[in-house]
Amino acid sequence: MKNVKIIEAEIYGVAYPLKKPFIISYTTYHHMPTVLIKLKTSDGMIGWGEATPDEHVTGESLTSTIAMLRDTLLPAIAGKSPFEMERIHEAMNEAVYGAPTAKAAIDIACYDLAGKALKTPVYQLLGGKYREEMEVPYVLSILPPEQLVKEAKEAVAKGYQILKMKVGTDLALDVERIRKVAEAVGDSISIKVDANQGWSTVANTLKVLRQLKNVSVDWYEQPVMADDFEGLATVRLKSEEAIMADEGIRNSSDLYKLLKLQAVDFINIKLMKCGGIFPAMKLSAQAEMAGVPAQMGSMVESGVASLAGLHVMTAVKNVISHELVGPEMFADDAADFSIQGPTVRIPEKPGLGIVLDEEKLLNFSSSFEKVNLVSE
Repeated sequence: MKNVKIIEAEIYGVAYPLKKPFIISYTTYHHMPTVLIKLKTSDGMIGWGEATPDEHVTGESLTSTIAMLRDTLLPAIAGKSPFEMERIHEAMNEAVYGAPTAKAAIDIACYDLAGKALKTPVYQLLGGKYREEMEVPYVLSILPPEQLVKEAKEAVAKGYQILKMKVGTDLALDVERIRKVAEAVGDSISIKVDANQGWSTVANTLKVLRQLKNVSVDWYEQPVMADDFEGLATVRLKSEEAIMADEGIRNSSDLYKLLKLQAVDFINIKLMKCGGIFPAMKLSAQAEMAGVPAQMGSMVESGVASLAGLHVMTAVKNVISHELVGPEMFADDAADFSIQGPTVRIPEKPGLGIVLDEEKLLNFSSSFEKVNLVSE
């Protein structure tokens, strides 16, 4: 296996349709743009990876991610073994600063390859199975309060025990949204609130939290701007609510600063923010040493990246929750993995445990490129 080398790649620029619009503080999605890559090794094995870019979080777009993969990152890992994750990340980091979403696609594909080569699921490469089954949250995007209440009740009736609420467009309406949903579903249902930086400032955040003092919420996620570490620390100090950082954590340096400031109770790790499974494992270990639990987050990814995140949660004790619901939100997906209902189990298959319908993938693709990684 030491002689196995990455020799070829295919890049697909994809737009998957959503069942309904996904509305968050800074945009509305009708289709989810993502990049799928297919890595091929010298022994003919295939590994799949995914990059779901978000300009508002990492500064990457669909176009820039494709160019970064084609022109910089794939050439940097040409001829390397998919087992050498430290060297692969070192090569990518030396080739370019940042671009974590593009790096995540290569990282995920390498783990898929390594698992297939060893005939074992990826979670076995990460420490083995810690969890058999994982609860799935129901995500509520930003809607009028009455509509949110209706949707929340319907989700609870289907068996969902966790509601993830997106807010951040209007302070007064956000207070009404959160309070009415909490009253409608009762204290037995877990509610997590994500402002996606939409409350912007410490003053706005504290104003909202004071009005919701008697409402049961597990945590409030990224209420202030991503780079306002001191502001997040102030919110945590001056309120009694649990605070989670999301957009503010892209790497171990960010996490170190937030931990030093005692700014967080929880963190949201996303493969697309940090560069894939390998750096995500490092972030979780760093947070665990400080006694801070983590969530495995999502950019609303398809089955490929969603499964990659679920493998991490399956194996890692400190990753206590997830929001990997992209496959549930898509109207269609070339991957043969779906989430239907309030719980999910990892497939007991080698690698990620996923098969892609490549004809369907091409139908969803706006672009396709093949990259030869063997020197002439």
